[in-house]
Amino acid sequence: MTTFTFGLITEGLTDQIVIENILSGYFNTNDLSVHPLQPERDKDNDNKSGHGGWTLVFEYCKSEDFKKAFQFNKYVIIHIDTDVLDGYEGISYHDKNGELSPEQLIEKVKEKFKSGIGEVFYSDHSHRIIFAIAVDSTECWLLPLYYKEESKQQKITGCLRALNDAINKKKKFTIDKNAKNPDYYRIVSDPYSKHKKLMKNYQNNPSLNSFIEEIESKNIVIIDSDD
Repeated sequence: MTTFTFGLITEGLTDQIVIENILSGYFNTNDLSVHPLQPERDKDNDNKSGHGGWTLVFEYCKSEDFKKAFQFNKYVIIHIDTDVLDGYEGISYHDKNGELSPEQLIEKVKEKFKSGIGEVFYSDHSHRIIFAIAVDSTECWLLPLYYKEESKQQKITGCLRALNDAINKKKKFTIDKNAKNPDYYRIVSDPYSKHKKLMKNYQNNPSLNSFIEEIESKNIVIIDSDD
């Protein structure tokens, strides 16, 4: 069986599209080996997937399929949006000092995943696990591409609305939150597939910055197939 560089466990197809463009930009290549694990993509149509959702991300990471994924993927990326996690199995957006920072919330969610994966298995494979935890959604990651104002770039709530306001003016379409069009996400996240554009903008959103720092920490080297 083919060995992939990256296995993706995400809430949905549109998140996979955004992450794939970010990976292409970071590694400065369009020749990445990426394997959608959860949700799988329809074999006949790349635009379809009927098995998405944040609960399935947690379930997959607790499953035997997750453990088997490391046989065929060098790295496994775990994505989830934090927008609906408040109150989920002890996760809270606040502590005694008030609202958590994006970085603090990301650490809380990581701990929940580590617990579900199992401490021993996680310890043995942590060098191959990359967390892509979006506060509060991957739409927030896209805002630095469409806004110059720091307050807009760093938003962690209401990001789809803000993104729609911008792309309606620049692209002449908007994203329906109940029926997200994968092609729209390919268009709006495509600038991140360019290395210079990604490196210029990723630090402007806190959870996108955390994702890039996760990738950097693994010291991954991509060798083009033409080399």
